[in-house]
Amino acid sequence: VLFEQNQWDSLVDQFKQEFYKLYGMTLEPLLNIYLQAGLTALKTPFCFEGNCPKEDPLSLDGFRKLAEPLPFSKQHHSKLVCHITKELMDTENPPLVLPNGYVYSTKALDEMAKKNGGKIICPRTGEECNYTELVKAYIS
Repeated sequence: VLFEQNQWDSLVDQFKQEFYKLYGMTLEPLLNIYLQAGLTALKTPFCFEGNCPKEDPLSLDGFRKLAEPLPFSKQHHSKLVCHITKELMDTENPPLVLPNGYVYSTKALDEMAKKNGGKIICPRTGEECNYTELVKAYIS
């Protein structure tokens, strides 16, 4: 036996590295590099706490694994996401404030009121209130 198996493995790795260098190729597939570049812009701590909206690519395990070693993006503007629907709260789906101070989207609270005869039950505290007691939040 000329070489041990681990020496052959090392030799193969060295050969590959030199081959890639010689032809200007990357060890990492280009698709991964491009995906990571895009995921860097999307990666926030919010998505890694299990609160990622289903429309976000980081809600998928494959993308989440690819984004793990990447830094979090620098978000200059805050985004409000409803705790119930996991959807963005904006002018189309404005935030409403419950008497206890918790904030949820209009869409989520409209659906809840329809199912409960005009009653709203806070999913975090269990407190009940009437839909008429809700106050629209204005964000600037």
